[in-house]
Amino acid sequence: MPISLTSLAGKRILVSGGTTGIGRATVELLAAEGARVLTFGRHLEELDDALANATGQVHGLVADASTREGIDQVFEAVDAQLGGLDMLVANAALGAQPIHEMEEDAWRNVIETNLVGYLASARRAIKRMEGQGGHLLFVGSISTEIKAAGESVYAATKAGIQAFAETLRKEVAEKNIKVSVIQPGSIDTDMQQCSEEEKREAIARHQMLQADEIADAIRFVLTRSAATDVVNLRIEPRIQKTS
Repeated sequence: MPISLTSLAGKRILVSGGTTGIGRATVELLAAEGARVLTFGRHLEELDDALANATGQVHGLVADASTREGIDQVFEAVDAQLGGLDMLVANAALGAQPIHEMEEDAWRNVIETNLVGYLASARRAIKRMEGQGGHLLFVGSISTEIKAAGESVYAATKAGIQAFAETLRKEVAEKNIKVSVIQPGSIDTDMQQCSEEEKREAIARHQMLQADEIADAIRFVLTRSAATDVVNLRIEPRIQKTS
């Protein structure tokens, strides 16, 4: 019996943090598949550039995922621009240093963005998916597994997302809402603390992936059949640095 995959054509999709890196590559790919996409970021210049380079139906706004007001603003745009929601790709995140090297406001902002922002987006998405079904996809990180020195705050937020998602899927399964996590390894994004030349060299050595690879993994997860939920997908370069 042939597998009936899920088409993205016409799907109403919110991608958080879609102005750079993985989010931007995901917006471009999903829109090219015919989805109606809404995205947001914190900086107008990056948003304008992302929208200018995307094809298809893409809407955007400037908003801050770390605040209740920002998330409310985003979902008001979801209702106005998309008329509802079929899929959420929660991706907006900040990098961090070890907690003892960060000011109090700085590490709290990372937690509000990377963890609380995901939870707030998920809650609002679920309210819009009840009665129709949907898919929640969270971009996590292999930092939860490798626990590398220097990533204490960042790993804590991503571990929280992992636990939240794997528990949430059991709570919303009867609502016909799927929940998935993508765990990327080292990716060529602005979060990397190295030069553009160093990134190119790492990619050539198969020690770093391009953001398009993760976007393609996200497309894979979202297009599985209605009967299939990819709970967790770990994707990393062939030679991943683990410490």
